[in-house]
Amino acid sequence: MTVSLRLALVLSALLLSSMTGQAPAQEELRMADLSTFPRATLQVIHHDHGRAAQRHSFEVWVADTPARAEQGLMFVRDLPPERGMVFPLSPPRVEAMWMKNTYIELDMLFVGVDGRIARVLEHARPLSLDLLSSQEPVAAVVELRGGTVARLQLRVGDGVTWRKPAD
Repeated sequence: MTVSLRLALVLSALLLSSMTGQAPAQEELRMADLSTFPRATLQVIHHDHGRAAQRHSFEVWVADTPARAEQGLMFVRDLPPERGMVFPLSPPRVEAMWMKNTYIELDMLFVGVDGRIARVLEHARPLSLDLLSSQEPVAAVVELRGGTVARLQLRVGDGVTWRKPAD
């Protein structure tokens, strides 16, 4: 980023903060706009014994680089019910997440290498520094708006698919 562009961004943020009466956090100034993240359609296939599988679609941001994964949904103030974020993990590993600078409650789906939900964490507490672990190697983590797991009755064993965005 050029010095003049960085200066313009800082001045814009300061002007905005003077109009709103709130100074932006320094970290917030460094965050990438989520519109720069790749997007994908992700489906969770819920298997209900004795009934046809239900498919639930979400438009997700893909945190496919270390910088994007570090940012995640930090500083997001609202997440529509049909949106979320996926964190692909290659190679699969035990993954730990936290809610630092995350203002909204999230549900987390830890997706095993077989494409099935291996662990579910509901209602992750905003701004918490507690580590939320997959407890076993996983190929991805999906973050959805808090309450989605209960609303859709998602559970361990349900399938998760998405198409990697084109580069």
